[in-house]
Formats: sequence, structure tokens, C-alpha cells
Amino acid sequence: MRLARLGKMVLFILLFSTLVLGAEIGMATEEAKYTVLESEGDFELRQYEPRIEAETLVEGDFKDVGNEGFRRLYDYITGKNRKRQSIPMTAPVSQEAASEKIPMTAPVNQEKAGEKWRITFMMPPQYTLDTLPEPLDPRVQLTKVPGLLMAALSYSGTWSRGRYEEKEKRLKELIRQKGLKILGEPVFARYNPPFLPWFLRRNEVLIPVAR
Repeated sequence: MRLARLGKMVLFILLFSTLVLGAEIGMATEEAKYTVLESEGDFELRQYEPRIEAETLVEGDFKDVGNEGFRRLYDYITGKNRKRQSIPMTAPVSQEAASEKIPMTAPVNQEKAGEKWRITFMMPPQYTLDTLPEPLDPRVQLTKVPGLLMAALSYSGTWSRGRYEEKEKRLKELIRQKGLKILGEPVFARYNPPFLPWFLRRNEVLIPVAR
């Protein structure tokens, strides 16, 4: 009986810590900006603003590519980059590579690109292609993304391929019902870190569309 009570107490502490940590992460993480044009249950039609993304292409299994791509991009925003600076003429003249940490944003996106998967982080809006530091990893590239009309379906739970494909199929059916035209590949959007329990995660399927 004592062990059972202790187990429940440990579970409560872990759950409480996870909820607090998850809330703090959510508050501290800036998200992609968009305007909701239509909302129905877990479906939304959104107009996204233009943005800059750091992207990397990864070949492999649906789940594994997400972890590998996240690691490359996280390394970039936490210092694995080269900041080019204009230094005033002084004596002596010195020059060095300076690291810069870039704030985390959400979501982390994953989409099919030929035989590979494209994993992306959105860059904070205060940065431009000129002010962002150059990645040291050649597999990481910076790209400018125009504003897009996106159909979105939100769901919680695991990051399994089966669950993602189930939601993707449902979103495509909703798009068909609403008379929208699909313009590109579906995107798997993850808003939470891997250590957050599956039942607390916020996930989305996003598909670019036209009216």
C-alpha cells in the first residue's frame, strides 16, 4: 500500500513538473504568425505571413528524420553558426568568428521532398537573410518563404507515421469538401520538445491551398 501511494506521488510530481515546464516552453517560444480566415472544430484555414526558415534535408524513416533534422537545426540556432560583422578600423586590426544564439520558434515542420524529408525551423521575425548568421553545417540552409494560404488540422498525441497519415487523410477530405485546391506537399508541424509526454503534445497537419 505504501509503495502504491509512493508511486502515485512520484507520478503526480512528474506530471506537475511536465505541465509547468510545457507551459513555460509554450510561453517562451515564438510561433509562426498567421490570420485565421475560417475555423471549424479542429480545422482552420490560415493566411501565413512571409518568413525565413532554416532548413535541412534528411533521408530515412519518418520518425528518425525528424530527430536528426531537429538536432542539426537546433545546433545552428544555439551557436553552430558564423556571424559576419563589419568592424570599424582601429589599431590593432583583429577579426574573429563570433557565435550568436537565435531564439527557438515553433513549430518544427517536416515535409516530403522527393526521396528525402525537409525539416525546418522558422527564424524570429526580427532577422533578415542579411542579419542571420551563416550556418557552419553545409546541410543547413536559409530560405525565404512567401506568405501562404494553409489548411490546418490540429491534434494531440504521438508523432507516429500512422497517426500523422490518418490526420492527413482527414484534412485532405475537409479540403475537398470546402472546394479548396491543394498546392503542395503536406507538412507535419510539431510544437513541443521530444521529452513532453505524448498526451500533452500539440501537433498539426498543414497543407498549402488556394480558394
